[in-house]
Amino acid sequence: MSMDVLNKVLPDSETRPDTSHDGGDRERFSHYVQKDKITESAVTGNPVIALCGKVWVPNRDPKKFPVCPECKKIYEEMMA
Repeated sequence: MSMDVLNKVLPDSETRPDTSHDGGDRERFSHYVQKDKITESAVTGNPVIALCGKVWVPNRDPKKFPVCPECKKIYEEMMA
C-alpha cells in the first residue's frame, strides 16, 4: 500500500498503523471502525482504520468473530 493511499484514509486524529507481526491475531477479531468509513469502504474499496490501529479492507462478516479486546478497551475509555 502506498503512502498516498494511507494519507487519504487516515483520520485527523492520531492513529497507530498496524506494523506489528503478531502472528495474525488481529485477523481473528472484528474491529471497531466508524460506521460511515465502513460504508465508504464498501463503495470505494479503500481501507479502514480500526480503533486499535489495524488498517484493512473489510471483506468478512464481523459477526463471525469475537470483538478485538484492544478496540473494545479503547471504545470503553472513549465512552467513559
